[in-house]
Amino acid sequence: AIKLGGSLALLIEVKAIGLELKDHHVKQAVDYASNQGCDWVILTNGRVWRAYKVIFAKPIDQELVLDLDLTALNPHKDEDLALVWLLCKEGWQKARLKEYSEQRQALSRFTIGALLVSESVIDALRKELKHVTPDTKIDKAEIQKVLETEVLRREVVEGEKAEAAKKLVAKVAKKLLKSTKTDAEPEAPTGMP
Repeated sequence: AIKLGGSLALLIEVKAIGLELKDHHVKQAVDYASNQGCDWVILTNGRVWRAYKVIFAKPIDQELVLDLDLTALNPHKDEDLALVWLLCKEGWQKARLKEYSEQRQALSRFTIGALLVSESVIDALRKELKHVTPDTKIDKAEIQKVLETEVLRREVVEGEKAEAAKKLVAKVAKKLLKSTKTDAEPEAPTGMP
């Protein structure tokens, strides 16, 4: 267990260096972390280091955030050094692995796919299509159908991860719409002369 500032930051499950890391090792490490209420667990055999974000749902799940093979890294490449830095003390104190995880989630094919079929993007596409073919009427549902069946891969718009991404995008859009409406509301009159 690694503690920073007196609180549990992560658990590290260490296996023998010659041992190949397998799914049951991941499950064991995630179970340890979930029992301790820890959000992060690292599984390593000394050569390969894998960082997992524990997802406290029913059942407990995990997301692989980082997979490093130290023997494949180039110490002269900034990108490789930045990945190792995510696991060092300073990186943990600045929550860089969490930021890296959030960036990966934002750039996942599921989030991008959910954004592409969102109402605001379809509206923008419809507007641009009107410039391309001004005399043709194009329905938003037709654009969405083409995106979902011909442009995007099926696994990007269907399945558990796709649904989670759609919910995230819808939640953000609703929040943005609500804040826009609040900003647009006129102020109440303060008094009559």
